[in-house]
Amino acid sequence: MIELPVVTKEQKEKTRKPDWLRVKLPVGKEYAQVRKIVDQNKLHTICESGNCPNMGECWGAGTATFMILGNVCTRSCTFCAVATGRPPEYDEAEPKRIAEAIKTMGVKHAVLTSVNRDELKDKGAEIWYQTVVQTKNLSPNTTIETLIPDVKGNWDALYRMIEGKQEVVSHNVETVESLYRRVRPQAKYQRSLDQTKLTKAAGMRTKSGIMLGLGETKEEVHKAMDDLAEHGLDILTLGQYLQPTKMHIEVAEFIHPDQFAAYKEEGLKRGIKYVESGPLVRSSYHAEKHVDVPI
Repeated sequence: MIELPVVTKEQKEKTRKPDWLRVKLPVGKEYAQVRKIVDQNKLHTICESGNCPNMGECWGAGTATFMILGNVCTRSCTFCAVATGRPPEYDEAEPKRIAEAIKTMGVKHAVLTSVNRDELKDKGAEIWYQTVVQTKNLSPNTTIETLIPDVKGNWDALYRMIEGKQEVVSHNVETVESLYRRVRPQAKYQRSLDQTKLTKAAGMRTKSGIMLGLGETKEEVHKAMDDLAEHGLDILTLGQYLQPTKMHIEVAEFIHPDQFAAYKEEGLKRGIKYVESGPLVRSSYHAEKHVDVPI
């Protein structure tokens, strides 16, 4: 006879998706237009690959977050819906396609991100640089945020990634230090902090994000805020982790909007200049507002 695990009423309530996490399905003329341009130019977006809950809202407004360097990641983070494996060769013409798509869409603020390409000597830095520069050349009035990966301490690669004169450089710590082995097994908490510090020292506007509901304590979130503030962070995003598939790490808790509001106040108290905090907040949510944060 097989004994099934007993799930208490309290556990069920804690992990049942609440009403405040309901999102609208993506519809509308603007959404369809963005979808058409993305498909025609064979572009990847983190909106799709990451199952972002805000895709309908953002695409409906005529914006999208483009993912460069392919859609296969060399990392195996347990929270992420992006495919893991050995990536194919990258496309050297991708920066031009991205730049042309952004111009065609008339994007005022573009967000660029990528998979990790640990197998590349420069971690994909040259493609990053070319994408920013070519976008600026074709759309000089478009502001850009780059959400860059962990460069594994290759600081030359970091400097190349950020010298295209983008307005915001983001790198997510994703979670608190105690959960790194479980959530980001190939990353290092201190290394991500160091990356933010060096980015700030280079004169850039810095940004990072944390997912909540993975089992962290309030004290650990406060400690992460302290660490980020000490390493020169300007902008912080806080959002609810949502399990993309049954193969990924489970949600430990759904954080109430009131707690997100409290975390926002705590972040601002620590000197972080702008904090975007809410259940459906993701790294690129309302990103157009972040370009005005003083450096």
